[in-house]
Amino acid sequence: MTPEDNARMGLRERKKRETRVALSQATILLCVQRGWDNVTVEDIAAAANVSVRTFRNYFSSKAEAIAAGHLERMLRIADELRTRPAAEPLWDSITGAVQAQFVPQGETGAVASHDQRWTDGLRLMLAEPALHGEIVKANAAAQQELTLAVAERTGTDPARDVYPRLVASVVGAGSAAAVEHCLRANPSTPLAPVLREVFDQIAAGLPTP
Repeated sequence: MTPEDNARMGLRERKKRETRVALSQATILLCVQRGWDNVTVEDIAAAANVSVRTFRNYFSSKAEAIAAGHLERMLRIADELRTRPAAEPLWDSITGAVQAQFVPQGETGAVASHDQRWTDGLRLMLAEPALHGEIVKANAAAQQELTLAVAERTGTDPARDVYPRLVASVVGAGSAAAVEHCLRANPSTPLAPVLREVFDQIAAGLPTP
């Protein structure tokens, strides 16, 4: 395969990834705004400016499209981890990678009072039973990619050593705990400091408060 072929293949893969992200984002937006039962595949395709057939080429259901958004974020955390400075301590790198994807630069992750309807809608969407199985599958795929990224960074063997898989599992659990805390316990709590607290506690060995 020539370098030109590789470049074209890389471009196609990026385009496909961008389409997946656009469809996932449209699905999440509509389901949060309108409610799960009030959104059809036709609605999603129209919002993303694609055909229903294109949606079906990427996803089998609304639930799979939503779960794909979670998977994409975790894949970007793995990609970010691979680009962090080699001399940076592992948990500093992980915290930076997680923050970069959950809280974009310049944002705090705070939920303003006028966004309360969005928060309530997001809670309802995440409670939808049809979504749970797809989230489990997305978590498994995300954990595998994070495992490989941690193994590369630490020089461990993902097939032989438990460490990279353990770290990947902790990253997923810590991120989920921070988001759930902000959504359910206190919606006005900014996400950024909660993520920082979660990963600081993990790095310190989860000392008893």
